[in-house]
Amino acid sequence: MSLKEAMQVVDLVINNVHVMTMSSTVNNAYGLIQNGLVAIHNQNIVWVGEQKQAPNFQAVETVNGQGKYLSPGLIDCHTHLVFAGNRANEFEQRLTGVSYEEIAKQGGGIISTVKATRAATEQELLDLAIKRATQLMSEGVTSLEIKSGYGLDTDTEIKMLKVARKVGGQLPINVKTSFLGAHAIPPEFKDNADGYIDLLVNETLPLVADLGLADAVDGFCENIGFSPKQMSKLFDKAKALNLPVKLHAEQLSDLSGAELVANYHGLSADHLEYLSDNSIKAMQQNNTVAVLLPGAFYTLSETKLPPITQLRQANVPIAIGSDFNPGSSPLCSLKLMLHMACTQFKLTPEETVLGVTKNAALALGLDNKGTIEQGQSADLCLWDIQHPAELAYTFGINPLLTSWVEGKKVSL
Repeated sequence: MSLKEAMQVVDLVINNVHVMTMSSTVNNAYGLIQNGLVAIHNQNIVWVGEQKQAPNFQAVETVNGQGKYLSPGLIDCHTHLVFAGNRANEFEQRLTGVSYEEIAKQGGGIISTVKATRAATEQELLDLAIKRATQLMSEGVTSLEIKSGYGLDTDTEIKMLKVARKVGGQLPINVKTSFLGAHAIPPEFKDNADGYIDLLVNETLPLVADLGLADAVDGFCENIGFSPKQMSKLFDKAKALNLPVKLHAEQLSDLSGAELVANYHGLSADHLEYLSDNSIKAMQQNNTVAVLLPGAFYTLSETKLPPITQLRQANVPIAIGSDFNPGSSPLCSLKLMLHMACTQFKLTPEETVLGVTKNAALALGLDNKGTIEQGQSADLCLWDIQHPAELAYTFGINPLLTSWVEGKKVSL
C-alpha cells in the first residue's frame, strides 16, 4: 500500500465545518479555513484544509459539522484546582474594605485554605477536584494545569500532586502539574522564609521530582510571599532536577519577578499587573509567555492594568488562565475569562482565543497542542456559533456541541 493510500484510511473525519486553526500559517483571523475538513488517525490530526481539496478519506466515523465552528481544545494554563474548604467569609471582608494583604496578615488567605487542605483526605480532595475539572471540561477545556501550594509541608504537597495526577487518570483530560510549595510562608516557619525555602530545596522538591509528580516548579514572588533571591534558590534546584519553571509575578508590586523567571528560560510569568519594560524585554528574549488572569483582577477589584500594549509591541505571547482558586479567583469558567479579558483588559476576541489555545499550550510546554495542524494532537471543540468572536462575546449560554481529546469524543 502506498503512503497516499495509507493516509486515506483514518479514524475520524469532521467535515462541513469552519476550522479555527489558530495557526500562523493560515494568513487570516483565527487562522480560519472556511468550509473545511479535518481528518484524524491514531490520536493525531493527519489532514486539515478546504473540504473541496481533501483526499477521499475512508473514515471509521464521519461527523458532519453542519457549518459550525471547530477550534482547538481549550487549555486552562493556570489553576489551583486541588483544595478543601472555601473563603466566602474573606469575600465578605474584602467587600467591607479589608485588603487581600491585610487578610493574609490576619492568618487568612492562603493559610486558611492550607489548614483545610491538610485536614482533608486524598479521596476528599480528589472528589472535589473531579467536580471542578468536569465543570471546566463542560466548556471545552481539554488540557489543564493544576498547582499544589495549599499544603506548605512535604506530605500535603505530595498529597495534592498525587490528586492532580489522578484527575488526569480518571477524566479524559490532559493534566500538567506544577509544584507551588513556595506559595506562602507556613505557620511553622513564621518569620523564617529562608528556612522554609531551605526545606523545599533540600527535602520537598527532590522528593516530588523523584516521585515524578511535577511537570514544572512555580512560586509566588511578592512582598507577602517570597523574594527574588529566595525564588532564585528554588529555581536553581529546579534546574538541577531538569524541571522547567514559572512564576506568579508582579501581581501586587514590581519585584522584577518576571525578569527573574525569564532569565531562567521560564515557561511563563503570570498575573503581571505591575510588569516593567525591563521584564517585558527579558520575556521577549527568552520566549517566556505572559499569562494574564482577569478573574483575580476582577475579584480583587484591582485597577492597575497589565501593560497590554507593550506586550503586543514586544510580541510576547499572551495566554489567559482561570486562576481558579478559593480566594482571589473563585471562578471555575475559562469561557468567562475570555469575556473578562476583553472587557477588563481590552484584548481582542482573537487574542483571547489564542490565549486559551496556542499561547496557553506554550505556557505549559505543550508543543503538540493548541492549534489544528497536521501532526498535532486531535484535541478539538465543535461550537454552535456563527462567528469565532462569540466565544468571548457571550457568557451564560454554553455553545459547546462536542469535544474530542486525542481523537476520542468526550462524554461527561
